[in-house]
Amino acid sequence: MSTENEGTAAPTPPAAPSVPPAPASETQDAAPPPAAGEPVTQQIPPTPAPGTEPTQQIPPAQAPPVYGQAPAQVPPAYGQAPAPAAHGAEGWPPPPPTVPAYGAGSGHGGGAWGVPLTADGAPAPKPKGRGGLVAAVLVAALLAGGIGGGVGYWAAERSNNGTGSTTISAANTPKDIKREAGSIAGLAAGALPSVVTIEASAGDGEGGTGTGFVYDQQGHILTNNHVVASAANGGKLSATFSDGKRYDAEVVGRAQGYDVAVLKLKTPPAGLKPLPLGDSDKVAVGDATIAIGAPFGLSNTVTTGIVSAKNRPVASGDGSGSKNSYMSALQTDASINPGNSGGPLLDGRGAVIGINSAIQSAGNGGFGGGQAGSIGLGFAIPINQAKNVAESLIKTGKPVYPVISVSVDLQAKSEGAKISEQGAAANELVDPNGPAGKAGLKPGDVITEFGGKPVDSGPTLISMIWTYKPGDTVKLTYLRGGKPTTVDITLGSRVGDK
Repeated sequence: MSTENEGTAAPTPPAAPSVPPAPASETQDAAPPPAAGEPVTQQIPPTPAPGTEPTQQIPPAQAPPVYGQAPAQVPPAYGQAPAPAAHGAEGWPPPPPTVPAYGAGSGHGGGAWGVPLTADGAPAPKPKGRGGLVAAVLVAALLAGGIGGGVGYWAAERSNNGTGSTTISAANTPKDIKREAGSIAGLAAGALPSVVTIEASAGDGEGGTGTGFVYDQQGHILTNNHVVASAANGGKLSATFSDGKRYDAEVVGRAQGYDVAVLKLKTPPAGLKPLPLGDSDKVAVGDATIAIGAPFGLSNTVTTGIVSAKNRPVASGDGSGSKNSYMSALQTDASINPGNSGGPLLDGRGAVIGINSAIQSAGNGGFGGGQAGSIGLGFAIPINQAKNVAESLIKTGKPVYPVISVSVDLQAKSEGAKISEQGAAANELVDPNGPAGKAGLKPGDVITEFGGKPVDSGPTLISMIWTYKPGDTVKLTYLRGGKPTTVDITLGSRVGDK
């Protein structure tokens, strides 16, 4: 998958009302409102070709000054019209950026969609502390209270008129609700004590919130590299368990290319229970999935779905190409959002089959900008690959990558992965002593198959190579002058990130 977003602009939405709705006493003679449920249509962007869908790493939720603080956006006061955001003449929604944000936060210039304006027309200042979450909860509570009051009044009227009873009873209600160990509730209850919410902060105050899970009884925690990268050099890390107990942690090792990192609790508690690891190679499309994490800082959140696809090539990163991560991912429709990064993706038995790492987002934030959210397209690093990386990081502190020692043109528009022809000397584009060089490959060759699977782009080739180990022998097919050739390549190795 690439990191470009394209789509068809949708129709401009109706403008928000300029004044709050008038009280009921002033609107008795007003015309009736339009029928509820009238559909609003929006153009659907054309589906991109396979391997070109934009993705982004699930950004860690923005780190607040107080643990548990909600995102900074505050809904408008009840009854107040949201101020429409200015988007120029290009239609609604605005065109998405050409590349996704790497670990993007919620900061964007100007006011967010739905944020109330002050008297002078400027966006209201962001609240401090828990204001955003409290406001959202209060609005929900007021609405619920209003609905409840209305229902109560209606019921009282019916009772006073003698036209019906307001008493409803359920027969044969069980005294105790028993949940089977294999149910979603049972699996979640068993897994939650082994999942942690990670808070990472750099020396300059930047950071965020992500997720991890207990890897072994020695206190190692498995997570994403992009969750802890901001605190890897002199920052602070902590891990909070579902019972609220918090422990300081430190980075043991991280692999930027794989987007995997291992932490260790400085004073691990006794009785740590590692999550069982499944076999991601045996996962089937349609298998049930359970995702656990802290989306937008909401710890211990459980969502469910299925495995939507396997071996989905995904390139995600900061958009510059210098810090991209590649994976042959498990795709799931379980709802995952910023803050789910690094959390476990479980199968129907409660075993870890992947590490939630990236999402496809609509418009990189949707209406109003800010951090992207789930549209049912999430991607997880297969646990078989993550386990190999974790073992290397625990033993040496450094990642080891399998390589074929060629420079791949990531922007080439070809039916395969094209070996670069310029930008460096020929012996740097294809190392003559490397696996590909020894097999006879040259600059300009187009690799079309690897390990018996089709290759449609440079990122796809990289994600495929990294599912193997150094020393593995793999069949590779390439085109030269339109003629296919198949060779055996024994993978080399590279230690550490570039």
